[in-house]
Amino acid sequence: MRQCATYDEQVRLRLYHHHDGARVAYRELGAGPPLALLHSELLSHKEWEPAVEQLSDRFRVVLPDLPLHGDSEHRPRHPYTLDWFAEVLGGFSAEVLGPRPLLAGHGAGAEILMHSVLRGQVRPARLVLMGNRMHVPPANSRARAAWQLGARAAAVPGLDSLLSYGARALFTPERGMRLSVRGNPAAADLFRHAFADVPGNSSLARSWAICARSWPRGAQTQLLELYPRLDMPVLLLWADQDRMHPLAGAEEALRRLPRGQLRVLESTGFLMAYDDPVGLARELAAFCG
Repeated sequence: MRQCATYDEQVRLRLYHHHDGARVAYRELGAGPPLALLHSELLSHKEWEPAVEQLSDRFRVVLPDLPLHGDSEHRPRHPYTLDWFAEVLGGFSAEVLGPRPLLAGHGAGAEILMHSVLRGQVRPARLVLMGNRMHVPPANSRARAAWQLGARAAAVPGLDSLLSYGARALFTPERGMRLSVRGNPAAADLFRHAFADVPGNSSLARSWAICARSWPRGAQTQLLELYPRLDMPVLLLWADQDRMHPLAGAEEALRRLPRGQLRVLESTGFLMAYDDPVGLARELAAFCG
């Protein structure tokens, strides 16, 4: 009897080449309206893996690796500013997703997505924002500042390779487990995959140094002007136990969104797809379908 294809056998790997030479690797699965999911900082497309098969019955699920992540571009020849990420996302969206796609983002992916909308690089039919700092100061400001300082040090000759080994020592599989409030052991594999090629990768370390110098710090108050201009339906999909992204910021933003709604997944943390993949897929399908 022929066995059903596994997830890894079904998913299709593709490459988008930006006009400046940047390469974005992405996976896709399913057929239907395109739904792109942008992962959070330091991870990869595998952040969404537990929920993808449930979504692929209704959507063409597109899972890009953001530049500096996964299999995408990481050479230190690009500026890696938020404006640059927004431009790359705009080109990717136009070529891969088509007009008025369904777009969702988490963490840095959500920040890039909002900045892309603010600059007019993308205009989604529906927009899903998951845990991110929104317009308020980051709850983990000291840890974020320390990480940015350490990443910037990789620009110093001789420190790039050394710091690349330190990154894997810091972002261990056990840390991934702690970001799942339900203790899903697969979260450890997510971190193993995300940092497998980091040790000794001096090129990647130098690129992160470039990004760390320019990535915005503190409260992104310019978003307060963006919220009222978002005339498409917007879903704020939040975890109830994500200490890095408290619910208060989403509640404040909701009051300024003309067509916004807020949904909270109970007993979930930073890695919502690993804590409640069924609930995450259900909320995305209900909103985007």
